[in-house]
Amino acid sequence: MKEQLLAIKQTALKAMSEAKTLQEIEDIRILYLSKKSEISSLMSKLRDLPQEERPAFGALVNQVKTEIELALYEKKGKLEEEALNQLLATEKIDVTLPGYQFYQGQIHPLNQVIEDIEDLFIGLGYEVADGPELENDHYNFEMMNLDKDHPARAMQDSFYVDENTLLRTHTSPVQARTMLLKKGAPLRIICPGKVYRRDDDDPTHSHQFMQIEGLVIDEKITFAHLKDALLTMVRHLFGSERTIRLRPSYFPFTEPSVEVDVSYQKKDGTTGWIEVLGAGRVHPNVLKMGGYDPDHYQGFAFGIGVERIAILRYAIDDIRHFYTNDVRFLSQFKGVNR
Repeated sequence: MKEQLLAIKQTALKAMSEAKTLQEIEDIRILYLSKKSEISSLMSKLRDLPQEERPAFGALVNQVKTEIELALYEKKGKLEEEALNQLLATEKIDVTLPGYQFYQGQIHPLNQVIEDIEDLFIGLGYEVADGPELENDHYNFEMMNLDKDHPARAMQDSFYVDENTLLRTHTSPVQARTMLLKKGAPLRIICPGKVYRRDDDDPTHSHQFMQIEGLVIDEKITFAHLKDALLTMVRHLFGSERTIRLRPSYFPFTEPSVEVDVSYQKKDGTTGWIEVLGAGRVHPNVLKMGGYDPDHYQGFAFGIGVERIAILRYAIDDIRHFYTNDVRFLSQFKGVNR
């Protein structure tokens, strides 16, 4: 059987040297290396040999298979290279043909609004702060002057994961965490991010939405500083002719608190007002829990919905358009400026 095996090897190597096409190489592979090949049939006769000859014959079979496989690999590579060279010699490239069209995406309209506001406040000396969306009840509510049984919690119906963990209902916990990190030092921050509340989705409400909150803490901060910051932001977003109106309101974390309306001109030429955000002086309890002495430090805070800004700026009629990922809708906002 040893002579038969060597003869098979010589025949296979001779056939490979004479092969002219890749198909011939594949036929040789099947003939000599497949499970039904002559070499495989010789392996099945291994049990007919004396016990002491079996290891040597098995090693010889493996050696022959390896030599045939190596020769096949080299011959196949040579034929593939020849085929490629022939193809390159016959093909021509028409450099006058137009190139491929690459479709470039655009920034989501909500991110456009966020980046616009970030640019404004960074220019005013603010820092951009962020924090986790899965938040601890302590930071989300308690440090915002909302105790465990505070009735105002009902205004922010929440997604709780367990008794003490929930999806944040506002970006205020970022403010709480930043106050603790500052350890009583003055700060100016804005906190953009996604928030969650158990709300029925409709054209003006969503169970998730984007929010930007601002917080300033320093000595001798007055309500006039808050009004100036709000007016600057509103005119940056909607135009220099706009003005604001402050109405008394209630938020647990600010005192006094206000709702902020933005002016617009009606069709009849009279002035109308649209509510856009809430704001106020930081509550003394919030300052204390954040590590500040309310006798020496004061602050103001505000919070605005990003979707509300985008709806007003771009005349969008349904908040759900922002989250359905419809390319026809999103493509309208490529390079949109205020």
